[in-house]
Amino acid sequence: MPTKAQAFRALHRGRESGDPLVLPGPWDAMSARAFADAGFPALATPSAGVAASLGHEDGATPAKEMFAAVARVARAVDIPVSADVEDGYGLPPKELVARILQTGAVGCNLEDTDGATKVLKDPRRHADWLAEVCAEAGEELFVNARVDTFLRGVSDPAEAALRIRLYVEAGAGCVYPISVPSAQLPLLREATDAPINVFASVASASDPSIAELGRLGATRITFGPGLQRRTQAAVADIARELYEKGPGRAKL
Repeated sequence: MPTKAQAFRALHRGRESGDPLVLPGPWDAMSARAFADAGFPALATPSAGVAASLGHEDGATPAKEMFAAVARVARAVDIPVSADVEDGYGLPPKELVARILQTGAVGCNLEDTDGATKVLKDPRRHADWLAEVCAEAGEELFVNARVDTFLRGVSDPAEAALRIRLYVEAGAGCVYPISVPSAQLPLLREATDAPINVFASVASASDPSIAELGRLGATRITFGPGLQRRTQAAVADIARELYEKGPGRAKL
């Protein structure tokens, strides 16, 4: 019987165009169970969604709290979980991999923006660091290397393609050009045979569908904090409704 890590890696292989792997992003144990019960084969925690659930701004969650939150998610379900651990919190590769594996996660997102300065890291130095992480991870952890060029205002797809090639050569199992315009996705698909993760919006009906993103080159779809924010908005609606129905409210 394959391990969770092997099963998660296999989910990225042999996918038909138009049928990408869809990974909802749980922010706590309850949401993880809901997504697992719905039938999804794996989950991917979003750092921004987890941060919001813990009362932090995006990017401000202490590493200890993030790892503990991921552990609660992984413990709540029987399916593979991938963890967004931002830029690795400055941890050495050996310690970073050990701490991720201790949570029960079998995959991780690692971005190429410096968490302290919010500036893109040098791609070659970052690739060298990723190579150390991947060497430590072996087959136990599936690394998704986030490419932040579009997010940081670098619109030239050649820069994203360069980083993609470097990170795949370093051992990343998947690459994530976050905020890539859908029209440029086929250009990045030509740059690599590796799986490509693409962000999908849950708020705009005008954005490409999941199937269309798959046809453009996406292997895997995630939603960032979109699902947590949609849930938060629903809770806010319920709260307003309850408040308005409270004793004496109709007289105000």
